Amino acid sequence: MIKKYYCFFKLRFATGLQYRMASVTALTTQLLWGLMECLLFKAVAEASGGALPMNYSSIVTYIWLKESLYVLFNTWAADNDLFAMITNGDIAYELCRPLSIYSMWFSRMTGARLSEALLRCIPVLVCSFLMPKTYRMTLPVSGAAFLFFLLTLLLALGITISFCMLVYMLCLFTVSPQGWRMVLTGAVEFLSGNIIPLPFFPKKYLFLVELSPFAYMQNVPYRIYSGDLSGAAMYPYIGKQIFWLAALVTAGIVVWKRAAQRVVVQGG
Repeated sequence: MIKKYYCFFKLRFATGLQYRMASVTALTTQLLWGLMECLLFKAVAEASGGALPMNYSSIVTYIWLKESLYVLFNTWAADNDLFAMITNGDIAYELCRPLSIYSMWFSRMTGARLSEALLRCIPVLVCSFLMPKTYRMTLPVSGAAFLFFLLTLLLALGITISFCMLVYMLCLFTVSPQGWRMVLTGAVEFLSGNIIPLPFFPKKYLFLVELSPFAYMQNVPYRIYSGDLSGAAMYPYIGKQIFWLAALVTAGIVVWKRAAQRVVVQGG
């Protein structure tokens, strides 16, 4: 059974690797945007006398990781083919397969995101290590930090995909997916640390953000890699990542089972 879902993953992964020119265009965008963010935070650091919740070197590394792995945690640019299946009735073909739609779509999304990230991340990372010293990405603070980075990166990817899956499942209860898509994914960019790192949030608001799954997406692995999150402070975050991954997957499966009982295709 697992081999069948691996086939969907492999097919989508191979399809994503074909869009090389789109990756070249995205490379320019990510580099320019990342450099502008570095310049912005440099100005903030100088204006504040260096009194920032993260040191400048960690911020620069955080920014380049965010830009290079952007497609892994991008929730608003979801798989439009899946939304189309829901709205035009093509989901009927999916229902004919002797497979779990949830697991099938999950593996498909994972393959798509990993293939796009593979095409984009290596050129961006290479360029980020060749930047002038002030704007240069640094190596991980230790080998252990890098291993924890990889672990939390996979957990963060699982949380992101399971959140998107929950959005897809909820769209089965509406005529148009745009409502759920705008409401549920619009806030993720801000609350997950994609616009500004979460340590820059006021503490009373950061406490509320950390009650949501969004704080355990890209925020955790990037801060571990950069050294801003280390030692015993990492473990509660990793535990919450595991909790939110399990909770979102469970919620998605429950919603799908409810939806499967009331799916209507062409009035049938």
